[in-house]
Amino acid sequence: MNILVLGGTGFIGSLVCEKLVERSGGAGGRIVVPTRHRGRAKHVQMLPTVEVIEADVHDEAQLAQLMARCEAVVSLVGVLHGDNAEFERAHVELPRRLARACGVAGVQRVVHVSALGAEFSAPSMYLRSKAAGEAVLRQSGLAVTVLRPSVVFGAEDRFLNLFARMQAVLPVVPLACAKAQFQPVWVNDVAEAVARTLETPSTAGQVLDCTGPTIYTLAELVCLAGRWSGHQRLVLPVPAALGRLMATLMELLPGEPLISRDNINSMKLPNVASGVRPGLERLGITPASLEAIAPEMLGGHGELARLDRWRVQAHGR
Repeated sequence: MNILVLGGTGFIGSLVCEKLVERSGGAGGRIVVPTRHRGRAKHVQMLPTVEVIEADVHDEAQLAQLMARCEAVVSLVGVLHGDNAEFERAHVELPRRLARACGVAGVQRVVHVSALGAEFSAPSMYLRSKAAGEAVLRQSGLAVTVLRPSVVFGAEDRFLNLFARMQAVLPVVPLACAKAQFQPVWVNDVAEAVARTLETPSTAGQVLDCTGPTIYTLAELVCLAGRWSGHQRLVLPVPAALGRLMATLMELLPGEPLISRDNINSMKLPNVASGVRPGLERLGITPASLEAIAPEMLGGHGELARLDRWRVQAHGR
């Protein structure tokens, strides 16, 4: 099967590409990965059967061209920070262009990675835009499966590694939304879910929750990141008003903020499995626990690059 992977150079996407190559077993088929900058795709362009193409996926004509000779699309593009226009462009307009391009190219099968908590009534722009993007694809008439992961952890994540690095330099960690709930899922399990979904046509039309086995508060996750990295510090929960002020100030700094007001709004909802929708078990996946992966991952203080890949090769997970 020839597969177009949008967002294939990212944290989740690069492992999805590896999984697809691994599961194809050299039986043919291309994995097409578009990128604006080929230099950012070095980690996937060495994979057999992966074809990296410089292209702008927001250009509908280029998108339809990329789909030529493809039978399926994996949609992984997303942004965590920005204003309403940026969320709309990445999470709603791109799926709309994708649906139209699929119609032009005759592609029916789409696996779309969204986010847990995506609802039109959600408190954040991020989650509302994710819900709108899902709706665009599900109403398109395509054979779409939506995967909704909780926060994703792995050797190159920007979540646990961030908190580990913070505790390496700060004597105290002031923490907004300390009681916010998450059900972290290992990046390898999400990538495996994408690959198995493509092999399971009966999941078309379904929405699956992708979560790990355990629910944690944000404060618990920060403490664990510090302990496992060898730099555990005092975690100081801050009042909601102070947390929003901190986020506002961080948004004013150059570069991507550590936390934004929209992130804080997202954390008003528990980021945990619905208990109603099917989960990873629908795909025959038993999710790995945080405790089984993260201590070794963080033990190198953020420098154990690609531990997830090593585990895949050594243990076949």
